[in-house]
Amino acid sequence: MFTLAEVASLNDIQPTYRILKPWWDVFMDYLAVVMLMVAIFAGTMQLTKDQVVCLPVLQSTVNSKAQPGTSGKADFTTVETTTGQGEEASMRTVSFGSAPTVTPDVPLSRATSSQYQPTESGQELKKEQKDSSGRKTNLDFQQYVFINQMCYHLALPWYSKYFPYLVLIHTIILIVSSNFWFKYPKTCSKIEHFVSILGKCFESPWTTKALSETACEDSEENKQRLTGAQSLPKYVSTSSDEGSPSASTPMITKSGFKFSADKPMIEVPSVTILDKKDGEQAKALFEKVRKFRAHVEDSDLIYKLYVGQTVIKTVKFIFILCYTANFVNTISFEHICNPKVEHLIGYTQFECTHNMAYMLKKLLISYISLICVYGFICLYTLFWLFRIPLKEYSFEKVREESSFSDIPDVKNDFAFLLHMVDQYDQLYSKRFGVFLSEVSENKLREISLNHEWTFEKLRQHVSRNAQDKQELHLFMLSGVPDAVFDLTDLDVLKLELIPEAKIPAKISQMTNLQELHLCHCPAKVEQTAFSFLRDHLRCLHVKFTDVAEIPAWVYLLKNLRELYLIGNLNSENNKMIGLESLRELRHLKILHVKSNLTKIPPNITDVAPHLTKLVIHNDGTKLVVLNSLKKMTNVAELELQNCELERIPHAIFSLSNLQELDLKSNSIRTIEEIISFQHLKRLTCLKLWHNKIVNIPSSITHIKNLESLYLSNNKLESLPAAVFSLQKLRCLDVSYNSIMLIPVEIGLLQNLQHFHITGNKVDVLPKQLFKCVKLRTLSLGQNCITSIPDKVSQLLQLTHLELKGNCLDRLPATLGQCQLLRKSGLVVEDHLFDALPSEVKEVLNQDTSIPFANGI
Repeated sequence: MFTLAEVASLNDIQPTYRILKPWWDVFMDYLAVVMLMVAIFAGTMQLTKDQVVCLPVLQSTVNSKAQPGTSGKADFTTVETTTGQGEEASMRTVSFGSAPTVTPDVPLSRATSSQYQPTESGQELKKEQKDSSGRKTNLDFQQYVFINQMCYHLALPWYSKYFPYLVLIHTIILIVSSNFWFKYPKTCSKIEHFVSILGKCFESPWTTKALSETACEDSEENKQRLTGAQSLPKYVSTSSDEGSPSASTPMITKSGFKFSADKPMIEVPSVTILDKKDGEQAKALFEKVRKFRAHVEDSDLIYKLYVGQTVIKTVKFIFILCYTANFVNTISFEHICNPKVEHLIGYTQFECTHNMAYMLKKLLISYISLICVYGFICLYTLFWLFRIPLKEYSFEKVREESSFSDIPDVKNDFAFLLHMVDQYDQLYSKRFGVFLSEVSENKLREISLNHEWTFEKLRQHVSRNAQDKQELHLFMLSGVPDAVFDLTDLDVLKLELIPEAKIPAKISQMTNLQELHLCHCPAKVEQTAFSFLRDHLRCLHVKFTDVAEIPAWVYLLKNLRELYLIGNLNSENNKMIGLESLRELRHLKILHVKSNLTKIPPNITDVAPHLTKLVIHNDGTKLVVLNSLKKMTNVAELELQNCELERIPHAIFSLSNLQELDLKSNSIRTIEEIISFQHLKRLTCLKLWHNKIVNIPSSITHIKNLESLYLSNNKLESLPAAVFSLQKLRCLDVSYNSIMLIPVEIGLLQNLQHFHITGNKVDVLPKQLFKCVKLRTLSLGQNCITSIPDKVSQLLQLTHLELKGNCLDRLPATLGQCQLLRKSGLVVEDHLFDALPSEVKEVLNQDTSIPFANGI
């Protein structure tokens, strides 16, 4: 036999799931337990005490002599027999009808083999009535037991026999229906995850801190408490983690996560600093909540399943009530039984009593009462389910009561679960809402960030860049640590991949800050901070993916001198480049744009009058519209790199103040337009490297002020004599072409200081080359040169000589006469250097500590 505890275990759920059980579900669970008790009690009584006691109904005949006028209808005499366990007692009661009756004294064998015929006289009948207390049935004990069993199954209504089992089955079905959503695999995992996250959010120290600060945000008492916080006893943290809080941080005891269904006490913290462990746990919770919301809001399976099981319970209640009410009156104490065993017993009809009838009737009425209460609660549940839209949940009240006005409303299963939790305790959803707020998450990140990145740690990350300026580079942080703004001697600040960067008013302390880098970092600035940046910032680098990421305040920095924009500025977004244009940048001198433009944005012309340098790196996108260049009359340096230009743009010839032109990495094949450069009297540097130029026109002689000419990485096969008529030329770079001969006219370039012809096909060096006595750099590597003339000693100012990659057998000993040449500036094979005379090597090794390796 099973116990009540075993049956009640069907109704058990995890203790943590109780927060999802509203009062009606709890009440129905208790009702189900009571119904189980009714079923088990009735079943126990039935198995141990249920029995039927039957006696035969004796048929009496009409005495035709005494009453000839009667119709001969039989009268019945009732005989009652009570049997007990281990003992037998008999009691005969004779009931007389209108006709005289006779009790036969014939044995059973004779009674079954012959017809019953009353032969006693009236005197004998009176004598029997006087001497006996009942009528004899001539049935032994075994026959009574047999007929009792027969009549138990034939005479009793089926409901009286199976009532306990029906109640048990119905109750189990109701219990399963109530808790099915906790067991169904597709909903169980979501509910388990939700309850786990909800419990952690409820007990998180960050939740307590956020809500307590919100409650006391505008309170004078809170201000006084914070003012007097220093006088409070301090607690020492025992955390052993790296970056643990300082001694003033209170220790938050953590004994492992244990979710309690009871409402815990909330203690308002006396200080606002979380230790590192609690901060990391809170950040992990934000991520879990974000992912759980994205997963659960996509469907409403939990809601539909709960509605479905409630409908099933309601239909079950109506069904039970309808058929059970009809059987209340069928449970009776007395029953007439006709077992059709006259050939075994000798009687055709029996009158039986059911000793459990009264108790079963009372239990049935009790069960119907419980079912009615259960059904009314089911109806109320349905009313609640459809009265309000449970697939939508608003945190409006939480937003009004707290400073987290950005807590979003949720929908579908997420909303339904929160509605269910509200029926248990609304504080759960209130505390849970803290982890849906981006403001709360950013605040947590800020606290954790400031705790991790102290002034001392930031100072260790400060370095000096190539310009000998103090530079700090922060990469992939959740924000900008407050301690950064205490580095008052910082010159350059780089913020990279910091999506929530905020620049507070404290930046005004950084009086030396003149250069700021924002790499995928749409920083927000406070008004005071903006005023400081507007007046003091000189150089700004902004790297972005979309132009909309450029902060609006960038275009209002009136004292900005240099602006570097690196990101996507395709033709669709060109109109957005300036937002309110660049006209506020009145002092901008250098504009560097690295993007994929098809035309120069019109807004750039707003800064044209005072712009001195314009750099456009176009990443291979063809730049087709360049007319706006004509307005940049003050531009001294112009770079149009990787713009797929096929010719030199005519708009350039209008830039009368142009001093340096760089057309690197384009597709220029011919430079016949170079004659127009004669109008650019100030042009001193021309860079046409990394193109497809085949020859140099003789008109290049008209650029009389040219000092630097870069033609490397083209397809030149010869150098025209016109190039060497440029008397002011100081630097000539024709590396990596197909030049086979250095013209003797090169000796005319008396001001030449740097000559690069690496990576060509030169095999002989003309003696006139060494007349360029001002040469400091001579790059002759990767050619076919077989010998170096001794006249190399005439290059007294030579500091760098590249000879590696030629066909040399030896080096001239006169290299030692190049007074400024050192081993570090001589690029040549090791064996050639080792073959030099020792005194030459000694001269070349003089005053240098750089080891010679691979000829360098």
